[in-house]
Amino acid sequence: MDPTLKLHKASSVPLSDSTVCKRLVGCLLYLTHTRPDICYVVGKLSQYLQSPTNIHMQAAHHVLRYPKGTTSRGLFFSSSSSTSLTRFNDSDWGACLDTRRSITCICFFLGTSLISWKSKKQSIVSKSSSEAAYRALAQASCEAQ
Repeated sequence: MDPTLKLHKASSVPLSDSTVCKRLVGCLLYLTHTRPDICYVVGKLSQYLQSPTNIHMQAAHHVLRYPKGTTSRGLFFSSSSSTSLTRFNDSDWGACLDTRRSITCICFFLGTSLISWKSKKQSIVSKSSSEAAYRALAQASCEAQ
């Protein structure tokens, strides 16, 4: 998806028939099981399925073209990789334009292989970027346990 595109509820004209957009995002959700690189954008698109607009549909079509052009990418589990568990987490302060809540992203690697990932809106509006980062760290620690 275009990184400069900021989606929100009233971004464009609502679709007259939203079932096509809902089916397309549903197919993309199914695809995220083997393509974690599209998880964030598919999650972002799924937030607007109640009343999708033309912009949301265009973004969904753009995401659909990405896996077609990158068929050689996907999850890879190497047999010679180490067994050390590594966690990465980050937050995007006030990323949701509608609710002003931050988004937490968490990735777990076993050696060099991605084994778990999560991207979720935080339940409380953070007053600063450091508060959002602290909440992301706390959530990642709970996921690790």
